Parts: sequence; C-alpha cells; structure tokens
Amino acid sequence: MAPTSRIYLTRHAQAEHVRVRLTQNVEDDYSIHDAPLTELGKRQASRLPALTPELQETVEVILSSPLRRTLQTVSLGYSDALKRLGGPGQVVCLPELQECNDVPCDTGSDRAVLERLPEFASFNLSKLTPEWNSKQGFFAADDASLDARAKWIRQHLRERPEEHIVLVAHGDILRRVIKEEYPWTNAEVRLFQFVPDQVGHDECPLFHVKDIAAGGQTDAELEADAGQDVYPVNSAPTLPTAAGKGKSRAGDASGAHPALASMEERVKQIQASVESQANELEDLDRRLAEAEAKKAALEKQA
Repeated sequence: MAPTSRIYLTRHAQAEHVRVRLTQNVEDDYSIHDAPLTELGKRQASRLPALTPELQETVEVILSSPLRRTLQTVSLGYSDALKRLGGPGQVVCLPELQECNDVPCDTGSDRAVLERLPEFASFNLSKLTPEWNSKQGFFAADDASLDARAKWIRQHLRERPEEHIVLVAHGDILRRVIKEEYPWTNAEVRLFQFVPDQVGHDECPLFHVKDIAAGGQTDAELEADAGQDVYPVNSAPTLPTAAGKGKSRAGDASGAHPALASMEERVKQIQASVESQANELEDLDRRLAEAEAKKAALEKQA
C-alpha cells in the first residue's frame, strides 16, 4: 500500500467516434465499435514522450483501459516508459477502467479479437473476462454502478505498492474517479494524490496536484500543417441515455461546462475579495494619515 503515490491520470487522444469537421456539419458517430484513434489522435499521443521526459523515466507501472484507443495512447504516449519497463506485456489492462456509456464506441472488444490484432497482441489481456464488455452488472452504465466502479479504481490505486503510477482511461470514468466535472482534453496528463487525512476512508478521494501535459492542446496548429479533421476541445457532443435524456460526454453541451462556470464564478469571487481588501487598505491608509496628522498637531501644541 502506497497512500502517498503520485498518480498520473491520462485521457486518451482523439478517437474516431468524436471526429468533427470544421467545414461540414458532421455529427459524432457513436456506432463505431471500440473506436480507435484517428490519425490526428496518433500524432497527439506521439507528442507525450517529448512533453513528459521525467515521467517516462520515473513511472513504475502503467494501468490502462483495454479499449483500443487507450491501448494505442499507451503505446504511443508512453513509448519511452514501455521500453524501460519491458514492453506492452507489462501494462496492467484493467476492465474497470473502461468508459462509462453503454454505446458501441465505448464498448471494448473481446479478448480473442484483440489478441488476433498485431497492434494489441503483445499486451497482457489476461484480466479480460467474457463479461468485461457486457455493460452489465459491475460494468453497467447506471450511476450507482459507475460510482461503485470509480471507488474500486481509487481503492485499487491506494493498495498498489508503486509510488509513481500512470493510469490511461477515458473522460467520463476519469471524472467519476476524481469526482469533478473537469473537461479533459485529448492526450492530457494530470497529477493527483490521495487526500492525506482521508486516504484510509472507504471513498479515499484524490486531489489535483498539477497539470503535466496535453498532447492535444495544439490540434489547430497540427491541422494547419496536415489538413486533417479537428475535434474542438470545447465542444461537448451529447449521448443518449437509458432515460432518453441527452448526456454530454464533457458537461452541458448547450452551454458552458459546469467546471468552467464554477471556475469563472470563483475568479469573480476572488476579484471581488481583492477589491474589497484594496478598499480596506485605502481606508486604513487614510485613517493612519489622519492619526499621524493629529499626533503631529498635539506634539506641536505641547
């Protein structure tokens, strides 16, 4: 057990199901089963080794969702670390890290299918049971099941002995794990640790330490050179839910992301507090000046 572990949560790079053209009205295609990375996504993931040289040298274990886009992100984004650790066979592929939604793009492939593909055959897929991609039971898409799975992930991380852990997964399950509606970007890496005085609790929450890198933040620059498609970071396509209501993959698609709105409100509060403190300081300066003047007058009279 290493409750002081440094946990580097990583979201996969751009995948086929969220490809959006800037010049055409093309909707995201959630019918693509176990959607792989786009060519742009592969370039995004390939940027991570240069952006995270220290992490590539210090990470002790890599945990990954067994979906194709996350395994591809591991292969490209942590290539230097994989060489040092012994190759893809050392990656811990956990079914619990799969994406939340019960749609084809978020449903993983059978173990036998992955093992037949040269790109994935070298990964250790021994934990992929026949029901891992059923989206039923422990892997169901309802809120209670997802919260239980996110708690399992945190507890699993807490019980691991390594001090430097990389976890590669998906936006929605990562939001469940950190209990925050954060708008993860493509190939983004963020450092978390356990809240010290709550690490022994059942929920064992994590707190954000700092942002490490984001291989997808320069999509527009990459596209200007390559002429490929771009997935706007701020877009938030809506998924159908069992109840028939639209569920956004990155917050509320009809308006500002809740996390961004919260941050904006917090900034306003801080600004208001700073202005109030500045006014108080000005008032104190004025009072001090008046007191000094009175003191000088009294000393003169004496």
